[in-house]
Amino acid sequence: MITVALLGNPNVGKTTLFNYLTGSNQYVGNWPGVTIEKKEGYIGDRVKIVDLPGIYALDTFSNEEKISKEFLEKGNVDVIVNIVDASSLNRNLYLTLQLKQFKKPIILVLNMMDVAKAKGIKIDFEKLAKKLGVTVVPISASKGIGIENVKKLLESGNFFRPTNENDYHYIDDERENYRFIEEVLSEVIVKESVESTTITEKIDSIVLNRFLAYPLFLLILYLIFMFTFNWVGQPLSDAMDEYIISGIVNLLENLLQNSSPWFSSLIIDGIVGGVGSVIVFLPVVMTLFLGITFLEDSGYMARAAFIMDKIMRKIGLSGKAFIPFIIGFGCSVPAIMSARTLESEKDRKLTALLVPLMSCNARLPVYALFAAIFFPGNESTVTFSLYILGVAIAIIIGLLFKNTIFRKDEEPFIIELPEYKIPELRNLMINTCEKGKGFLKKAGTIIFAMSVMVWLLSNFNFNGFTDMENSFLANFGSTIASVFKPMGYGTWQSAVALLTGLMAKEVVVSTMGVVYGLDLYNILSQQFTPLAAYSFLVFVLLYTPCISVIATMRKEFGNRMMAFSVFYQLLLAWIVSFVVYNVGSFIIG
Repeated sequence: MITVALLGNPNVGKTTLFNYLTGSNQYVGNWPGVTIEKKEGYIGDRVKIVDLPGIYALDTFSNEEKISKEFLEKGNVDVIVNIVDASSLNRNLYLTLQLKQFKKPIILVLNMMDVAKAKGIKIDFEKLAKKLGVTVVPISASKGIGIENVKKLLESGNFFRPTNENDYHYIDDERENYRFIEEVLSEVIVKESVESTTITEKIDSIVLNRFLAYPLFLLILYLIFMFTFNWVGQPLSDAMDEYIISGIVNLLENLLQNSSPWFSSLIIDGIVGGVGSVIVFLPVVMTLFLGITFLEDSGYMARAAFIMDKIMRKIGLSGKAFIPFIIGFGCSVPAIMSARTLESEKDRKLTALLVPLMSCNARLPVYALFAAIFFPGNESTVTFSLYILGVAIAIIIGLLFKNTIFRKDEEPFIIELPEYKIPELRNLMINTCEKGKGFLKKAGTIIFAMSVMVWLLSNFNFNGFTDMENSFLANFGSTIASVFKPMGYGTWQSAVALLTGLMAKEVVVSTMGVVYGLDLYNILSQQFTPLAAYSFLVFVLLYTPCISVIATMRKEFGNRMMAFSVFYQLLLAWIVSFVVYNVGSFIIG
């Protein structure tokens, strides 16, 4: 068994190469910061590959650099695979020279050869290998070209192994190192004349325009929500509910007509009513993530971080912190973990406190349910407004924290803007299906268990099987319902739904599916006004995140910050929901 360290600058294709070599489905994105911790995979039973976070150098003392450097020093590494952007060797090779200090064989993988060719760059691979004392392999990872050559080298061990100190050519001086790179590249690269303005530059002249950047950003997000709720996702969910879930219910009612009432209720109202009410929104979740993955793979998300830098500076963060915010739209757990990539402790803590205010995909079934009932025809607008509200509240809270508990100088912001590309269909499908698989896994575990528990608590008391109004759940819910009356939804059912939502936000819907039964839509429309429904959604958006996020916060930052995060978000949600309902009531009259 040999151990291979896979290293490179951010966004040069490390994870794509890792997936091809090991058969893994790790997340791949056309923007920096995707890999936030080391991952392991294998080629057969002889080669272990460790994918390390993207770094620009080994002397910046960032968290990613510490992870990579510590592994190179203590991980018994046999060979280093250094993947670089073939179209930007002058920048990428600085890390290559630094890696020579570890005195390990280096395989220099020149990725994005298709991009280099489009820029008119020709490279003499043999001369480059000789000058640097490494093995050179050209590939185009996104197209799967040349990767088999890397695999064969690792399996055979037939790569260049330095035999003396001169082969390493490591100089502990930044200015001499860059001079050496210039000398090498002047001998190995021939630049042909090509069109002076690239497609990427033409697109950037529009999307990064000082007047158009923000309106286009909002328009792009709005189109994704239209795609999700009006054009594809919601119609598929409606069809699934009408033809599949309803069909299953009818079949079960026929099969269980002679069984005991409590058992029939457990299966139909508890399991199908709870889990089915969430599963029906699977097309919505997958459609939204298809749109977001498309933006990430196209290269636009890095631009989004760039244009948001000015706004992020207002709350004491750099645009780099916007990357965890984007990840937070999927799930707050990896978003909080990705805060490790930020340089300062202040930035990491502030980002982790604000990230849960981004609307994660677990909240989407709640939005979809209420928007379909109370705002038919305007589902995308309502949901879009909640996502924007989450960002706006995060900015306000960030300003408050910046001027109170997180006073510190701002950090510089450096981000690489990748070339635009048409996303690979394979990558889109893999990433979208992985999100869908995670959603189904949660439905089959947490949501299933909570649905059964909610059914038991809503159908039993100390005297045994009873009607719901006299159940354990109704009695408990009634004691806390008064807390939510000022926001327009003071029923015990909505109170317990919010409480169980601490396990997972989808459980809000499954709880309502259990306590309201198959007549969920009609009962909700009677118990909520449209304004109260929107106030409820605002509370769902902002209140304490699920137990997994709380556990991650504790692991990353300790008990004190975890407790602060839990209680400040609970108070924040109550205040904003109260303001929305009461100001809205005053305006409506």
